[in-house]
Amino acid sequence: MKLIVGLGNPGRQYAETRHNVGFDVVARVAAATGIGSWREKFGGEFAEGTVDGQKTVLLRPQTYMNASGTSVRKAVDFYGIDPAADDLLVICDDLNLATARLRLRRGGSAGGQKGLADIIRYLGTDQIPRLRIGIDRPSGSMEVVDYVLGKFEPAARDAIAEAFAFATAAALDWVRHGTQHCMNVYNAKEIKKNGD
Repeated sequence: MKLIVGLGNPGRQYAETRHNVGFDVVARVAAATGIGSWREKFGGEFAEGTVDGQKTVLLRPQTYMNASGTSVRKAVDFYGIDPAADDLLVICDDLNLATARLRLRRGGSAGGQKGLADIIRYLGTDQIPRLRIGIDRPSGSMEVVDYVLGKFEPAARDAIAEAFAFATAAALDWVRHGTQHCMNVYNAKEIKKNGD
């Protein structure tokens, strides 16, 4: 049993924003596998299916980013998921990575990502595999909140589309082969920016 959680904010006003890359990738995982029929439970939207014979649950918490832990805790308890057993993957944005760069880690601090921090708090462990998608930091005097809730610039969209494709493949490979395999394969991926 595998649980893949994509982080974001509910509501049309947040669709396709930098902070919602987790939602976007989980939606692509659902489309790639035929897992569908999103339903409401655990304070979120979830869908169940199989990936290469492995039961897989997708979850998009609808609690707003900073309160994601309550939804994840409910799903973890319901399905009997053990994060330490490599059965939970969280997909989220990361200000500390260059735009479109992927980084998968087995655990560690939240690195300032408040949704991940809330999940760590509710589960009582930082040993939670996470796939982070870089969104870079705002330039100039732009506030971080405004930046993460904004959409990607047109010049970055090709790189982000490629990053989403790699992240979707990484999530599926995580179900099949686990975190260490995916770290070896996907942390080395370089996404070419427009003009490279």
